Amino acid sequence: MQNLGIRILFEGTNFLRLLGGLWVSLRIAVIAMVLSVGLGILLGMVMTSKKKPVQMFCRLYLETVRIMPQLVLLFLVYFGAAKHWNINLSGGTAAIIVFTFWGAAEMGDLVRSALESIPAHQYQSGFGLGMTKLQVYRYIIIPQTVRRLIPSVMNLLTRMIKTTSLVVLIGVIEVVKVGKQIIDASRYTIPDASLWVYGVIFVMYFAVCYPFSRAAALLDKKLKD
Repeated sequence: MQNLGIRILFEGTNFLRLLGGLWVSLRIAVIAMVLSVGLGILLGMVMTSKKKPVQMFCRLYLETVRIMPQLVLLFLVYFGAAKHWNINLSGGTAAIIVFTFWGAAEMGDLVRSALESIPAHQYQSGFGLGMTKLQVYRYIIIPQTVRRLIPSVMNLLTRMIKTTSLVVLIGVIEVVKVGKQIIDASRYTIPDASLWVYGVIFVMYFAVCYPFSRAAALLDKKLKD
C-alpha cells in the first residue's frame, strides 16, 4: 500500500479538498440553473411572439449562445469586464453570469417548444370557460408545460455541471483545479498520482450526474407512455 498512488487521496485533507472543489462546481451550476429557469420561462413566452423584431432578437440571442463556445464567453466576461468596464468580477461570479446567459437561452427555447406543442384547443377550451389569458396560462398551459420540461431541465443541469470544469481557466478553485494542485504537489514522490486523482474526479462527476441523467430518461419514457 505504501507504493500505491491511491494513497495520495488520503494524505492530509486531499479528499476533503476534492469534495470542497466539487461543491464549488455544484454551487455555480445550481445557482446558474435556478436563474436560467426563471429567465428562460419568461424568454420562452417572449419567443412565442408573432412580432418579427422580437423573433429576430430572440433568434439572434439563441444562435449567438449556441455558436460561441462557453470558454470564449467566460473569457469575454471575466477579462472584458475588468478591462473595459473596470468591474473586478470574481471567477465564480463571471461563471454564474456566463452559465446563466447560456442556460437562459437553452431554457427559453425549451419553453417555447413546449408551449407550441400544446394543442390550440387547450387555449380555446379555457377561453370558452370564461377564463382570462392569465388564468388560461396559470391553470392549463403552465402546468402542462412544466410537466413536459422536467426531463429537459434535468439534462440541461447535467450539461451545466459538466461544463463547470471550464471555470478552472479563469482561476476558480473547483474540483479539477484542486486535483491539479494535489498532482503538482506530488509530482516526484507519486508519479502516478494523476491517474488516481483524475479517476476519482471522474467518479465524482459520474455520481452527481448519473442520477439526473437516469431520472430524466425515466421521466421522458413515462411521459411518452
